[in-house]
Amino acid sequence: MEKFSVSEFIAYCNQTLEYAYTGCTVEGEVSEMKTSQGKWVFFSLKDDDGSIDCFIPIWQLRVPIEDGMKIIVRGTPKLTSWGKFSFTVQAIQPVGQGNIKKSFELLKKKLEKEGLFDEAKKRSISRDISKIGVISSTQAAGYADFIKIINERWGGLEISVCHTQVQGLVAPDQIIRALNYLNERAEVEVIAIIRGGGSADDLACFNDEKLVRAIAASKIPVITGIGHEVDESLSDLAADVVASTPSNAAQMLTRDKKAEIENLHENISRISTQISSRLDLIRSDTKMKTLSIASKIYSDIESKIAQTINLKKVLEGLNPDNILKNGYAILTGKVAVGSEIKIETAKSYINANITKVKEKK
Repeated sequence: MEKFSVSEFIAYCNQTLEYAYTGCTVEGEVSEMKTSQGKWVFFSLKDDDGSIDCFIPIWQLRVPIEDGMKIIVRGTPKLTSWGKFSFTVQAIQPVGQGNIKKSFELLKKKLEKEGLFDEAKKRSISRDISKIGVISSTQAAGYADFIKIINERWGGLEISVCHTQVQGLVAPDQIIRALNYLNERAEVEVIAIIRGGGSADDLACFNDEKLVRAIAASKIPVITGIGHEVDESLSDLAADVVASTPSNAAQMLTRDKKAEIENLHENISRISTQISSRLDLIRSDTKMKTLSIASKIYSDIESKIAQTINLKKVLEGLNPDNILKNGYAILTGKVAVGSEIKIETAKSYINANITKVKEKK
């Protein structure tokens, strides 16, 4: 028979316990909860027939608990150095609607005081996006609905999917890792965390403090579509945009191509009508201006014709031939006694000598 020292035996037992019961979960009611030195939380987990002592570092306590609250814990059994059996807790989740609600309100109040849910910090999400990061269980109906509606409404988007569990004790850490991964790669324009409907217990993982803080700290805008319209989680309060369901999240992230096509046709028709009306107005205006110009040109022409006729009459009146026809004569030469002059009449040319010149008085 193998012989152990006390410390060796304790180490041997813990090695055996850790190997046999890694990550086991236990459900029970919290009692005798106390905090030590602001660093450690001790409590008993009990049911009608038994009780076990539990221990968790305060920094790992990601949901508020108190005596009388029913919870599920995940952890590893351990034999302490003073020979007492204990359960080292790694994760806690309230059980039952009343307990979940109580824990929800306690953590909500704490985070609200820190300003984690301030509306001023929320970022809007454009519908003109091309790359979406999705955190969900790819086997869930909510994910299938989301993808279907995305493709029906717009299509052609690049979707990067991080498959995680979306309920249970392990879900928060998986979702946090997915958030960090998408933020580090920085290849998507928005992150959608989606999960279909379920019971209060199923959705309790979205009230995990570390997860809520990770959503609030995301460099990339986050939209949540968790549960049904009546469901509210702390993850919803931390997100930039909240959708009532996964399907609603898909609708909020995309335009409806059918509606966009109809709207485009309406705009084309409206613009076409406006252009046609404008052209008609231009034609009418051009016609009126043309008529006005033509009328002015016609008036100017008539005026010029009248002026020409009058000028012609003046010129005809000044024509020497017309003067001669009226019995007048044209005399050329020096008017002096003894000079020879020429006389032109309508019918003849006459040469004559001046014998007498008398001045008019």
